[in-house]
Order: sequence, then structure tokens, then C-alpha cells
Amino acid sequence: MTHPHEVADLQTTLTARWHETPPTASGDGFLRLVQENHQRNFELWHEEDIARRDDLGSERVHQAKRAIDRFNQERNNFIEEMDKHLVAEISPPESGVPLNSETPGMIIDRLSIMALKEYHMREEALRADASEEHRATCSAKLARLQHQRADLVQCLVELLADVAAARRTFRVYYQFKMYNDPSLNPQLYAAAKA
Repeated sequence: MTHPHEVADLQTTLTARWHETPPTASGDGFLRLVQENHQRNFELWHEEDIARRDDLGSERVHQAKRAIDRFNQERNNFIEEMDKHLVAEISPPESGVPLNSETPGMIIDRLSIMALKEYHMREEALRADASEEHRATCSAKLARLQHQRADLVQCLVELLADVAAARRTFRVYYQFKMYNDPSLNPQLYAAAKA
């Protein structure tokens, strides 16, 4: 089993690297799933920024929205894949112990988003063209984000230890995203009939 600190460190490293080179996941096994999930969050983050611009025209915002939908669907798919991998690897108890509502994959996804928040808040804390007040506020926010992320890593450590010791369990939770499915989204299937 990959240690949660290794997962968080990998997300931090990839975030920095992917701001210099095009994002690509590599390797295999569980860490490949972690990277695939993180890559979707990375792409999603930047498309969300683009979607909020008013100067790019409606077509580019439309493209960003479609990309956001796709990356969000894929991100959730990889959360499920991480959880399926972990269920196969550690065989959590099926009953008789408390059920954790948040799965390890969901926690890893949150760690991914927090790695992105840390990176971008650090950029703001160091931004030369911003006011000293802005940089100080962002530095304080960065410290809080780092503390929260460390807490979340510890929560994952404890959850996995509890599952391995049969003190807690989790299940794979499927998101069943409906908005991208033409057979489940009323707007899409109504338009297809028209």
C-alpha cells in the first residue's frame, strides 16, 4: 500500500512540474490512478479559470465549460478506480465496524485539489506586482492550507490503518454523474427528440 505522505508529495511535485511541462500521468498501479486523478484536477482548475474570463469570447467559454464537464467526469471515475483498487488490495470488512462516509479515493481527490490551492496561493503570496497586504494575506492563507492538508493526510493515514485493523470500513461509492449522459439528462434527450 502506498503511504498517504507519498501520495501528497507526488501531487505537490506534479503540480509544480505540470506548470512547466504538459501534464501527463505515468507509471502503473495505484500511483498511476493517483496521477490520472490529479491530472484531471489540474486541467479542471485551469479551465475553471478560463471560464471566468470575459475577454475570450463566448466560444472559448463554451469550450471551457465542455472541458470542465469532461474533466469532472473523469476525475470522479478515477476516484472510483482508486477505491476499487484499495478494496481489492486491503479487503475492508463488509460489516460489523463503523462505515466511513468518505472513501480513501475521495480524500486523495481532496488532497489533489489542496495541492493546487497551495501552489496557486504560494504564487499569490510571492507575486511581485501585488501589494504587501495582498502578499501577507495570501501567506497567511497558504499557512492555513498547508495545515489543513497535513490534517487531511493524517486522516487518510488513520483511516487506512483502521481499515487494515478491521476497526472501520469503506465502500466504493459510484457517482453516477447524470449531466454528461444523453440518456439521463432531460435537456439532452429532449433535444435529441426535437
